[in-house]
Amino acid sequence: MGDSTTAVPSSNTMGGEYDYLIKFLALGDSGVGKTSFLYQYTDGTFNSKFISTVGIDFREKRVMHRPKGVADNMSRGQRVHLQLWDTAGQERFRSLTTAFFRDAMGFLLLFDLTNEQSFINIRNWMTQLQMHAYCENPDIVLCGNKSDLEENRAISDERAKEMAEKYGLPYFETSAKTGNNISKAIECLLDNVMLRMERSVDKSQFPGAVVAHGNGRGLPMEVDEAGEGRGGCAC
Repeated sequence: MGDSTTAVPSSNTMGGEYDYLIKFLALGDSGVGKTSFLYQYTDGTFNSKFISTVGIDFREKRVMHRPKGVADNMSRGQRVHLQLWDTAGQERFRSLTTAFFRDAMGFLLLFDLTNEQSFINIRNWMTQLQMHAYCENPDIVLCGNKSDLEENRAISDERAKEMAEKYGLPYFETSAKTGNNISKAIECLLDNVMLRMERSVDKSQFPGAVVAHGNGRGLPMEVDEAGEGRGGCAC
């Protein structure tokens, strides 16, 4: 998984064009480190000061994705523009947050390895996803964040893996501070989403489905809820 996606140096290298626009949503209780997680992935930075997200925010990154099993580095990869949506974990923003569920193609579900309640609440987040996501079994990666705070750990690796197995989710222990497994978790989610699209006959089932080369100009074609294509940039 870790080698299937590599960052593209700049959008200018790609002429501002891309094959897919993929939207991921980061979920979890307030304080689990969603914002820091995404900043570490897009910017390689970490801010120790906790500032709670108000409503919705997002980060962006261009990557080059190559399907699993493709060893030929000369083969053309798929140019992906990732939008990583950061959601508020507080209950008072829940109605706003769930409104974005249906537009995401994949989900990063985070809990805090030092916080028991954030782990227990995974069940609530899974229920919300099953109710509001574009399908009943969307692609989700479970992340136990703050693995760098080992001395404060409240959730064992065994318990976390049992939870992941219960829901059939890939699981990673991550650290927004050190960057440990951040890229691997997102690459795993991207691999799964791209594989689902590859296997799907009807691409219009996906939220804001993005079809490679759909308009014949090497630009993405966004498919609206009625299944009709719209050319041009979908960002």
